[in-house]
Parts: sequence; C-alpha cells; structure tokens
Amino acid sequence: MKKQISVAVLTNETGAHLGAYFSALKEIDEVKEVYLSDPSGQQEKSARSQLGSKLKQVFQKPETLLGNETVDLALVTMEARQAPQTISLALEHGCHVFAEKPACLSVQQFEPLVQIAESKHLHLTLALANRTNPEIRFAKSLIEDGTIGKIYGVDMTLLADQTRLSSPVYHKSWYAHKDRAGGGFLSWLGIHWLDLSMYLTESSITDVSGFTALVGGQPIDVEDSAALSFRYEAGFLGTLTAGYFMNRGYQSMIKIWGSKGWLEMVPFEDRPLEWTLNHNGKKYRFDQPVEPRGYTPAVRKAVQAAAGNGDPLLTSRESLRIIRTIYAFYDAAKSGKTQTISND
Repeated sequence: MKKQISVAVLTNETGAHLGAYFSALKEIDEVKEVYLSDPSGQQEKSARSQLGSKLKQVFQKPETLLGNETVDLALVTMEARQAPQTISLALEHGCHVFAEKPACLSVQQFEPLVQIAESKHLHLTLALANRTNPEIRFAKSLIEDGTIGKIYGVDMTLLADQTRLSSPVYHKSWYAHKDRAGGGFLSWLGIHWLDLSMYLTESSITDVSGFTALVGGQPIDVEDSAALSFRYEAGFLGTLTAGYFMNRGYQSMIKIWGSKGWLEMVPFEDRPLEWTLNHNGKKYRFDQPVEPRGYTPAVRKAVQAAAGNGDPLLTSRESLRIIRTIYAFYDAAKSGKTQTISND
C-alpha cells in the first residue's frame, strides 16, 4: 500500500502553472488530500473543478492553513518577490517544499531557506520539471555509462516567443519587472537548460560571463535576450543562447560533445535525442516514448520524496546551485566581469 500524504498549495493571483499542478495532484495516488491557501480568492474555482473531493479546505492565509492542518508537502507558486517568506513559513512548520522557480530575488534570500531545510531534514526543491523527461533520463544514462566518453563541451539554445512580451497584460505582470521577478528570460526559462546541463554532466558551473539585452523594445525592465559562456567544475566549457525571439512556439537544442561521440537533443522537434559513437558518422535515435513528461512526473517525485519513498527532483543544494548560477550570471552581465560561483 502506497503511503499517502497531505499537500498544501500556497499561491495567490500571480501563481504560475496552477492548472498543471492541480491536474498532477489529482492524478497522483500518493496524494491523500489537498489544502489551498489563496489570499486573492481567484484560484478556488479552478482548484475545486480540477481536484474535486481531494480539495479538503480553502484558507485565505498560509499561516492559518499551516497552523490548523498537518501537511507533508507545500507546493509554492507565486511571484519571486513573495515566495521566500512563504517558503520559510512552510519549512518552519515542518513541510517539504516544491517551489516554482525562481522563488527569490537573490542568492541572499535563498541561502537561508536551504539552511532551514537542511537543519530540519526537509527537501527544498525548485520545479525544474524537464529532469523527468524520458529522453533526458536516457541521455543521462548514456553519459553515466561512458558512451560518449570524457565530456569536451556543451552548447545550448533555448528560444521562446517575443509575442507574449507585446501584451499590455504582460507589461503589468510580475514577469516583466526585475524588482518582482529577479530577472527575465534567464530566470524564468533559461534556468531549465542550465540546470539540465549540470544534471546531465554531473558537473557544476563554476565561472560565468556574458551579456543581457532588451532586443524587442517592449516596455519591460528585464532581459529578453541573453548570451552566456561558462566553465564547469570538470574543466570543460559551455555556451547558452537564450531569448524571446520567435513569433510563436519554442526552438531549442542541447548538444554535448565527448571523446567517444556526441549527443544532441532538440526537444520541440521530432528528434528528442540523437547520438553518435566513436565519431563514425552513424546516428542513433531515441525511439522510446517521450511521455510521461512535464509537471505530473515532477510533482510525483516531490510527493514520493515527501513520503520517504525516493529522492527529490532536486536536492536543496542542487536548488541553491542553480540559483547561484543564475544570479552570478546577472552579476557578470552587469559588471562586465567573469563571476566565480561558490558551490560549497
């Protein structure tokens, strides 16, 4: 019999991806019941519609919810400026936390949260859901098995639509303001690819440099374009081109070169993973199902970890590592100087 747990969704009118989160919590058998905190009152209707009988009670304040109910896992999704206080509250009440990224405006806000989590033996996990994708897990196994040999270098591209930035609604949203979001494309989307590169290669980024720009001319004060270069702990180098460049949809690529071959992932096209062996020119293609992927398997891992039945999607230290990487890059872009990252 699977152990079931209680989950709190701590959100407000700015909560991202709530439809996906509610759907995941409904589907996951290990979730016994869900409690919702939403001071805005705007998310209750959707929660009741998607969660059905699993939604036990709705509270206006997270303090009231956590003070009255025993909860194992808190799912926190709100703007970056608001998240640290809510995450701290959940951790102090003994809850594991699964948080929508970036969950802070600086490393200085996030480090104390990791310290609280570790002192209480709790998981603080950022919702970097791409780690669970089947082709990602297969690529990781190829690298771990030494199939492509010693890693020589990493090249990545992640592009999304500029169209969303032209909306007056977007201009007013937290995503468009640095004092509410911490950053722009990099902290919202680029964070996924940087995390995947460290996850796949099992090597932390130690030094970063690069530039940001606002190339689309929209009235926002965060970057819509970023070009990064970085060094990994194992000694190899990497690059990332990121930005809102498209009319619609996404364009992306992750390529990793090694001494025995290379692998390439193009997630938004019909070739999620290809690789070569011994540089023989022959391409092998990942031909297994690419589902399940996304938020449901990621939330499932968080639930199982909170139930003591597996590892979290990211450890608290891995969550801190990617936050340090993101904000080190912003420091590098602002100062024009390479930044060294401490991953102690």
